[in-house]
Amino acid sequence: MNEQHPDHSAEFDAVTVIGLGPMGRAMARTLLAAGRPVTVWNRTPSRAAELVAEGAALAATPAAAVRAGGLVLLSLTDYPAMYDILGPATAALAGRTLVNLSSDTPDRSREAAAWAAGHDAGFLTGGVMVPAPMVGTPAAHVYYSGGRGLMDRHRDALALLGTPRYLGEDPGLAQLMYQAQLAVFLTTLSGLMHATAMLGTAGLKAAEALPELLASADSIGAVLRAGEQHPGTALDAGEHPGHLSTVTMMGATADHIVETSTALGLDLALPRAVQSHYRHAIANGHGTDNWTRIIDTIRGGR
Repeated sequence: MNEQHPDHSAEFDAVTVIGLGPMGRAMARTLLAAGRPVTVWNRTPSRAAELVAEGAALAATPAAAVRAGGLVLLSLTDYPAMYDILGPATAALAGRTLVNLSSDTPDRSREAAAWAAGHDAGFLTGGVMVPAPMVGTPAAHVYYSGGRGLMDRHRDALALLGTPRYLGEDPGLAQLMYQAQLAVFLTTLSGLMHATAMLGTAGLKAAEALPELLASADSIGAVLRAGEQHPGTALDAGEHPGHLSTVTMMGATADHIVETSTALGLDLALPRAVQSHYRHAIANGHGTDNWTRIIDTIRGGR
């Protein structure tokens, strides 16, 4: 993988942003505000109008966009979109660093890194962990993985988008962390909507229910950190002490949620999925272990 960029060594390297959805526009605007030269490209050129008014250059083709910047940020629907857009522009990739901030699988990130290397381009995988309006704010952070030399070279530019959290050389790591974070996020959102629907059957408005439910969601981290040791330490050691809570106790609660949801006529996909974790752990003889024992089932074993 080429990590040398002799043609792009100025203090303020030019940056290209390909893909101007809300995230792409937010990144381009943040870079412009910091004084970086920015070139943009999008399938629908009209999306670039405001950015051009703010000082961005609009490239006529993906190849022209790539040639304009040593650092090329991709904010697309998925990785296949990268190949669709850059496939005809591979001659322009040599010496550039592609930073793909799109969502996809870790394996596709690794394949993309190999594809980029085959065209003499560097590649970093990124996962932006804030919504578009928060890009560039102190609350923003972005996970990256790939060549350390590439990360070091472009750290200053990438830090404008949010605090960089570099995970290592494996191009798939940042995408794996991104998906893991979203697994927590999406299941929490589904849980909140399920709970809101439960309370709604008794006439409680969402405006009344959500403040109570959000307080519960906010407390989960504090509850987990309040134990005698961090739960991750016990998990890494394969220990599941059941002196504070057990699989059986939590499983009974999961059963009650399924029963209540059934009686209320709600969709059972989420509560049954949770219930199945505890039932498998109990069936495998772990009823007296801590609830963390359900990770065995999630890992696909006993």
